[in-house]
Amino acid sequence: MSRQTALVIGASGGIGAALARILESSQEYDTVLQLGRSTEPALDLLDEETIRLCADHIRTMAGRVRLVVDATGALKSGEIGPEKSWREIDPANMAAMFAVNTIGPALLMKHFLPLLSDDGGAIFATLSARVGSIGDNRLGGWYSYRSSKAALNQLVKSAAVELARRNPNAICVAMHPGTVRTPLTEGFQKTGLEVQEPEAAAKRIFSVLQGLSSGDTGGFYDQFGDVIPW
Repeated sequence: MSRQTALVIGASGGIGAALARILESSQEYDTVLQLGRSTEPALDLLDEETIRLCADHIRTMAGRVRLVVDATGALKSGEIGPEKSWREIDPANMAAMFAVNTIGPALLMKHFLPLLSDDGGAIFATLSARVGSIGDNRLGGWYSYRSSKAALNQLVKSAAVELARRNPNAICVAMHPGTVRTPLTEGFQKTGLEVQEPEAAAKRIFSVLQGLSSGDTGGFYDQFGDVIPW
């Protein structure tokens, strides 16, 4: 296979599936690979061994990759939705949010950042959320989701620092996709917000990724390429 390979993790979700379609139609990549719980091999964010095996599989198939997009994430755990008050904080629910939104992506970085091409311009992008911004938090609430995404942003920043030493031209960023009409956001789409279809969100994300340079690594960007405060 050519080294012009892109990989979408979480490709069975609304944004992930749309991104895979956009990447395939862009003609920027010779190969677009997809991983998720229903692929072969399967990738389970809660099971590091499956992540390691998938990374080994991609290494065998494609060697280095030009783009890795982590489109995983969860807004709630089971029937428990985002907390409106500290009175609703539940340790098991919070642990579940961190497992999916923070620890899982951290393990993806551990196993997939080493696969980025070292001949310039390779990107690892993970989907974060504007509500993970501490500086932009004016409403409070959503304790578990907010804090899990804030922690993810810190992981991106730290990983970008190490990546710059190991692969100076590679890029590691966090992306806020905006509010997208998917099962994840069902019931949480507030009046007045622009709710995008997955295809529109994927096009915007891809456009931002195309415009990134090595100096943008470690950043947190929205779907228009604007910097979001930490």
